[in-house]
Amino acid sequence: MSQKTIYHNGKIATNSTPYFAEAMAVEDGKVLATGTSSNLLQNREADTKLVNLGGHTVIPGLNDSHMHVIRGGLHYNLELRWDGVPSLADAMRMLKEQVLRTPAPQWVRVVGGWTEFQFAERRMPTLEEINKVAPDTPVFVLHLYDRAMLNAAALRAVGYTKDTPDPPGGEIQRDKYGTPTGMLIARPNASILYSTLAKGPVLGYEDQLISTRHFMRELNRLGITSVIDAGGGFQNYPDDYKVIEDLHKRGQMTLRVAYNLYTQHPKHEIEDFRKWTSSASLYQGDHTLRLNGAGENLVFAGADFEDFVQPRPDLDQTLETQLESVVRLLAEKRWPFRLHATYNESIERFLNVFEKVDRDIPFKGLHWCFDHAETISDRNIDRTVALGGGIAVQHRMAFQGEYFVKRYGAEAAKRTPPVRRMLEMGAHVGAGTDATRVASFNPYVSLYWLVSGRTVGGTQLYGGENRMSREEALRLYTQGSSWFSAEEDVKGSLSPGQLADFAVLTSDFFSVPEQEIKDLQSVLTVVGGEVVYASEDFSQLTPPPLPAALDWAPTAHYGGYYNPVSHVGAAMHYGCSRHHASAASRGHERLGESLWGLGCDCFAF
Repeated sequence: MSQKTIYHNGKIATNSTPYFAEAMAVEDGKVLATGTSSNLLQNREADTKLVNLGGHTVIPGLNDSHMHVIRGGLHYNLELRWDGVPSLADAMRMLKEQVLRTPAPQWVRVVGGWTEFQFAERRMPTLEEINKVAPDTPVFVLHLYDRAMLNAAALRAVGYTKDTPDPPGGEIQRDKYGTPTGMLIARPNASILYSTLAKGPVLGYEDQLISTRHFMRELNRLGITSVIDAGGGFQNYPDDYKVIEDLHKRGQMTLRVAYNLYTQHPKHEIEDFRKWTSSASLYQGDHTLRLNGAGENLVFAGADFEDFVQPRPDLDQTLETQLESVVRLLAEKRWPFRLHATYNESIERFLNVFEKVDRDIPFKGLHWCFDHAETISDRNIDRTVALGGGIAVQHRMAFQGEYFVKRYGAEAAKRTPPVRRMLEMGAHVGAGTDATRVASFNPYVSLYWLVSGRTVGGTQLYGGENRMSREEALRLYTQGSSWFSAEEDVKGSLSPGQLADFAVLTSDFFSVPEQEIKDLQSVLTVVGGEVVYASEDFSQLTPPPLPAALDWAPTAHYGGYYNPVSHVGAAMHYGCSRHHASAASRGHERLGESLWGLGCDCFAF
């Protein structure tokens, strides 16, 4: 039996009744009791550990209902994150510094989490500016789902010349002589962006373990205790799950992960799911790491790629036949599934298939869901609810809202997605980010978006009819998300019997000015009663330091999400004691089986 701990003198949001408590007792990884400080302290035992919260606000551990944490962890220490960087000048300074320290044959890669509208300059860098700061080191800069910018060295590294044909689903921008400029355009999907990214060097296995632990620590710093991993392109099961499974076996997980399996083989999807449903068991594992079902991609014919710079894509005419065979199998096996669905036109066709299967094999109790659903109609929300489904929403519009408004108008943008109507109509709704390649993994940016209705660039998308109160937004990010991994009985609130997963915040989420919600962090994060992150007033509880990142790694110098207070000292936080040469020996080229990737013409979410 573990030692009892009482956290007292705080403002604890329980997501239960009463909503706020002053103190909380934790034992054996679960919440034992909540109440007033005086009541809990007077019943303490001689060996009870006491933690004075000093008036800080405590929230249930945040649970991202849709993130790509397994894939993101493998590459985290390789990536220069521009998430939250306030100006293009700052971003380019970071890029220039990172170019100077990156050893050959490694690349400098900026992979998602930023938008031009966050910068004071309100623009993204030009190819000329990137080439100027990086004449010899390959640089790959991904912007949302719409484009990637490669400097001349990166073009040489991937072998793109005037003789390289445009791939299916993408365009290599060329000058008047036919020479690639370095701009890759996602038209009509992102296959060119992600297949090109997959050509870069990757970390060796031990460094992938370290990288994943650093990513989990970064998420812990932001108060995240649980994540539902939605699979992704170039994330094959079981090969690309070895790192996360190894960390689980070693007891080094500081984040709870429920993962979905994402088909990797166009026109052979049913074979993937037959294999997985026969060789793996649903919910295998435990509440730290477990298999959660299928998706977010079920069939490539149903991938309604979202890039609001481009027109809405028309889905393949074979969609219904292919999707029905997969969904019928999953329903028979009672495997929950999730499906990437941006546009109402796509959702209409998906629901037609689901209703057909449901007539033969009822969906009731299946915990299936749509992901994203930015333009879903009331009618299709109602159909989703009738089938017992949920909708996982992410703050993609906080990063792409300006592009949506430009194409479809401000009126259409007011319900993208219509979260308020989803809740009013009885849908299960969970909040998240869809990090790391498009939106940022910072949950407070997502909470700010839900509460304010604004993009990171400040554009007002929603009026009061589609904005959440702070309590509602927090419920979506905690209790709401727990439904999507069928764990609502053990996580989402700080009530007796629930897992002791919580975060102590830098400021009061419920009272800080709206604009400051984005700046919140955790000063103490606890998972299952164990401290996984601590700083400031709680620094004496800090867990042991992680193994150091490679000394040239961007995260060793800048950390993850931009933190103006500690940005310069990030290297001290992460550690950077290993030598450049060791990096070069462990990194290796991961070239595809063909010019355009790993033998696959898919695009990756």
